[in-house]
Amino acid sequence: MRGLSATKRLHRSLFLGFALTATLGLSACSDIDEALFGDDSATFADAAPDAGAPPTAGSSLPGSTLPGAGVPSAPMGGLAPIASITPIAITPGSDTGTAVNKSIQSLRSQVTGLQQKLMANAQRLNDLRNQGAGAASSFQDAKARITTRLQVGTTRGNPELVAQWNAAQTQLDALSGNINALNALGTDVTNDSSTAHYALDQIGVTFNVSGAVDEDHRQLRILEDETNQTIVLIDRLLKSVSDDVQRQTAYVASERANLTTLGSAIKNGELFAGMLGSPVAGNLIPGQQIASSATPLVVIRFDRPEVDYQQVLYAALNQALQSRPSAGFEVVAVSPTRGNAASVQIAQSNARRHAQAVMRSMTDMGVPASRMGVASTTDPAATTSEVRVFVR
Repeated sequence: MRGLSATKRLHRSLFLGFALTATLGLSACSDIDEALFGDDSATFADAAPDAGAPPTAGSSLPGSTLPGAGVPSAPMGGLAPIASITPIAITPGSDTGTAVNKSIQSLRSQVTGLQQKLMANAQRLNDLRNQGAGAASSFQDAKARITTRLQVGTTRGNPELVAQWNAAQTQLDALSGNINALNALGTDVTNDSSTAHYALDQIGVTFNVSGAVDEDHRQLRILEDETNQTIVLIDRLLKSVSDDVQRQTAYVASERANLTTLGSAIKNGELFAGMLGSPVAGNLIPGQQIASSATPLVVIRFDRPEVDYQQVLYAALNQALQSRPSAGFEVVAVSPTRGNAASVQIAQSNARRHAQAVMRSMTDMGVPASRMGVASTTDPAATTSEVRVFVR
């Protein structure tokens, strides 16, 4: 059952990542009039959380919500195809009349059901992407009309622009709802992944049950291969959902800030220079290599199931960003080198999965993707999979 224990840690990390953003606090003022014509000190952005408080849904780390922090101008930039997720045809098998074969039939039915759920969830993701793309397009159109009107000049607090601002706000709220739906989908896919890994473990156990004939073992080998392929497809879908959640969450958070600045521009009747999409001084360029510090900021050892590292990670990131608001982070997957070649390869794969889970947690805590890099290495001194986070 070692394979199941290893995946439980990954699934817990993924589930925590989805749960942290399941109730996103991304709402702004419901109506621009309240903010524009009320107290001049009012803003559209929510108040920043206490630096010492633990992360909450929608909260960000200090220094991580600067405008234009490398966030793309659209949440998806073009719909990613899901055509690569093709259902696996589960091979039927004849009934040999043994008790082992009855177990095989039950396992085969379970894997077939997972295939059906996989395709249904893939279609859900495709539908959510289309809905998100439509909301993002409408939002960008409204924002562009406001910007164009401000560029040529207009009156202070123009009610036509106020109405367009409210329309843009509605579309951004629709994107927030889309993120919540993606989180729910991610939870469902995570559960399916756990079920698939459990089925694979049961297949391995069934090989050792006495009373089987050669035909039973032949069917088990085929079903084992098909279950492994199913797991690959489920994990691929899970990664696609997680990537969409991160991308859209960063996009909505960035555009909330842009919309706030745009509301101030409407109030004053003039476009502020460089307010939209302006790069932040010291912000990391995606792919840029910057030397990391020699001492890791935090080391997370995955030496037991369900490692609870979120609080420690948040505290370390919070302290680093208070000292250096423009800091970036290198997430390094470290695996031991003990055992044969197959054991080393499995350890490297587990370490990379743990690093991806840590990066998802950091994104949920408010660290922009543009400030993170990922790498992998081996360490003969390591006794278990580790993730080391460096300040760069």
